[in-house]
Amino acid sequence: MANKRLVVIVSIVGGLLLIPYIAMQLTDQVNWTLSDFVVAGVLLLSTGLICDFGIRKLNKVQHRILFGLAMFGVLFLVWAELAVGIFGTPFGGS
Repeated sequence: MANKRLVVIVSIVGGLLLIPYIAMQLTDQVNWTLSDFVVAGVLLLSTGLICDFGIRKLNKVQHRILFGLAMFGVLFLVWAELAVGIFGTPFGGS
């Protein structure tokens, strides 16, 4: 069962990474480098694996939902910081 979940998580991450790759082929407005794909892949994969861990370890549905929302919130904040620098750290994209 764990291998099936891992395959699903990796497939979803790969599918999500195909979106900017295809967009790069169709327009000049999307310009990702290899490092952008690596960072996005690490962020998405780690979020997926942490959520899977939480789903397996937490028993109550409410706890699972809150944990998942918290993880996606953290993912969004990190992604936004890396993309446009909402917090003004040296890692900000703009």
